[in-house]
Amino acid sequence: MSTTPHPVRTTDYHTAGEPFRIVAEDLPPIPGDTVAERRALALRLGPLDDLRRLLVREPRGHSGMYGGFIVPPDDDGAHFGVLFWHKDGYSTACGHGTMALGAWAVDTGRVPAPHDGDVPVRVDVPSGRVTATVHRADGRTTGVTFRNVPTRVLDRKVPVTLSTGTVEADLADSGAVYVSVPARALGLDTTRASLPALVRAGREIRAAFPEHDVYGVILYEDLPDTPTGPHQRNVTVFADGQIDRSPCGSGTSARLALLGDEGRLAPGEVLTHESVADTVFTGRLLPGGITEVTGTTHRTGTHTFVLDPHDDLGTGFLL
Repeated sequence: MSTTPHPVRTTDYHTAGEPFRIVAEDLPPIPGDTVAERRALALRLGPLDDLRRLLVREPRGHSGMYGGFIVPPDDDGAHFGVLFWHKDGYSTACGHGTMALGAWAVDTGRVPAPHDGDVPVRVDVPSGRVTATVHRADGRTTGVTFRNVPTRVLDRKVPVTLSTGTVEADLADSGAVYVSVPARALGLDTTRASLPALVRAGREIRAAFPEHDVYGVILYEDLPDTPTGPHQRNVTVFADGQIDRSPCGSGTSARLALLGDEGRLAPGEVLTHESVADTVFTGRLLPGGITEVTGTTHRTGTHTFVLDPHDDLGTGFLL
């Protein structure tokens, strides 16, 4: 893309520290009758993928940037649809992005909201229909609860041979497939000092499951239980070695399903889920594999991006 036909306007949020960049207008045509069909075609659409690269790459973004293109819903049961994107392409699910979209829909007036109380924002994503319930008090958003598509436990205690030894992995599909491995099994913890080693391990573990189309690897650590239930901290390594700054919305759904399957999360109990940035989601497991994840999301800015036709960097670069 040597030039953009017009300035690209975005609204940016962060959910528990993880960025989410929203593009709601002036998108090129995206064929398909459903959000899932549009995602399947997105990588083949030159102008749309040029736009993704422009917004995710430096100097306008970075390798950990995340965002979404607003598209029509599958039917009138949802308020809108979204194509989630990151540096490597388009994901099937994004919990932290769904939470940001709920706040954005209320902030922009797309979905009317009360001064006090809750309002559901229904969003069609490639994995199905999800809901972001926006919590309001004194005229402001105080939090968002993400209700995901049903999560399925796929496999337990799968041996994985790594360069450092063999570990056991658990798999769950929460709209995207996540592999969970305790960090201690790798001789690591979930502190910032361990991030380089955790990323290396995450890439290696993901490569061990080519048949499952794994999106993220959750490297977790058990902390002392709270009065309301289990307490864990995790580093989620998604796509090609990117680190989720939040506790990971869809990943938290996967952890909830696995903890329930282990008998460690009883009805009514709450998982307190921390990130490497010390932010927190709380999660509940409901009947039928339904999960709810609650956290906070905040707008960080509005931007108008341009591409100078004389800029030799074009749509940018990744380090």
